[in-house]
Amino acid sequence: MEAWQTQLLAAPAAEVQVQVQVTVLLPAFNEEQAIERVLGEIVETLADEPLCFEIVVVDDASTDRTAERAERFAAECWQCPVRVIRCLENRGAGAARRVGIRQARGEIVVMLDADGSYPADAIPALLRWFPAYDQVNGARTSEQGTLPWLRKPTKWFIRQLASYLTGHKIPDLNTGLKAFKREAMLPWLWVVPDGFSCVTTMTLAFLTNGYAVKYVPTAYRPRIGHSKFHPIKDTLAYLSTVLRIVLYFRPLKVFLPLSGLLMALGTAKTAFDWWSTGSMQESDIVVFVAGFMTCMIGLLAEVIVAHHRR
Repeated sequence: MEAWQTQLLAAPAAEVQVQVQVTVLLPAFNEEQAIERVLGEIVETLADEPLCFEIVVVDDASTDRTAERAERFAAECWQCPVRVIRCLENRGAGAARRVGIRQARGEIVVMLDADGSYPADAIPALLRWFPAYDQVNGARTSEQGTLPWLRKPTKWFIRQLASYLTGHKIPDLNTGLKAFKREAMLPWLWVVPDGFSCVTTMTLAFLTNGYAVKYVPTAYRPRIGHSKFHPIKDTLAYLSTVLRIVLYFRPLKVFLPLSGLLMALGTAKTAFDWWSTGSMQESDIVVFVAGFMTCMIGLLAEVIVAHHRR
């Protein structure tokens, strides 16, 4: 357990020593309007399923009554163990998810937002694809977030870029509804950032490391309460996450096209200079060398990545 958090076992049922198959993880920050409703939907959905599950709420140092309401629900819940983990300082959605994954007891971890935007009745549709897949994501069939005029084109562009860089078609890159094998995720928690781009990182880490990833269409609802999305900061973080993860695990996907572009520019510039001056210029050589060096850097990065995978 990290030094900046404390765990509260808020339900007597949490002390029962049973083999938990599924942990439903709810990271929450100032979601007092929605938290009890979301918890109720989860219990109602999974209570009749033939599996043993628990719910883990990670309160990211909320300034409202999110934690208190989650604890009240936990104390009254008899269908399953409910644990509430309080973080002592606000670190972000990614940090809260890392805490929850480490504390989860289930073999499969299901994550969804605590704002009511993802219907809990979509969870069984994700679980039925295990153990064949390592990660199953809910691909949203509509956009209900704030600033749709900015979100839609930005998400489309970054999704296309990510699909190209990973070599996989990605219908929803930053969905907050996902299920995955806990043991498969643990080695990659180091790469998960503190902020909103954490779910994107989790998807890309699996895709770029050869895990089986599945997408299931799911409904998406307007959130309860106020959005915490920051248009400029979160969009830039979203884009940088895609490039960062691909550079971590598939560096040639970035360096090789860049090298090819420089080589093509060098060829075009050399042809123009030869036509206009009758000779090759020093700047032409500089462009060619830059392209060659970029390719060499990419190959070296690929070797380093391959070495660390061993």
